[in-house]
Amino acid sequence: MQNDFIEMIEPTPKINTKKCRIVSFIIWLFLQFSIYITTLLSWYLYDYFIAFFTLMLSFIVVGIIRSKLRNSVIPAKQREYQYTDKAIADWYTDRELCIEVKEDKDL
Repeated sequence: MQNDFIEMIEPTPKINTKKCRIVSFIIWLFLQFSIYITTLLSWYLYDYFIAFFTLMLSFIVVGIIRSKLRNSVIPAKQREYQYTDKAIADWYTDRELCIEVKEDKDL
């Protein structure tokens, strides 16, 4: 008889401090809306044609940034699951940017 166990996954971290929540919100805004902002700016400043290619290019660039953030902080066993931009921002803020806040709490 073979025993297959499902390994426990870590939940998306809860961010406690106001500074870390603001940073997470800014990262979420960047990941969620920077594609549309750059497209609208290029449409306003230049032309429809350039705006279309700016949309395509910014979609690729933000997708690469999103995947780099996701793969750098989410544990390897959990990378196959889908994550929202907010969850990626929370993971990144908790693991990379708010480490000193967690260490101060432990003392």
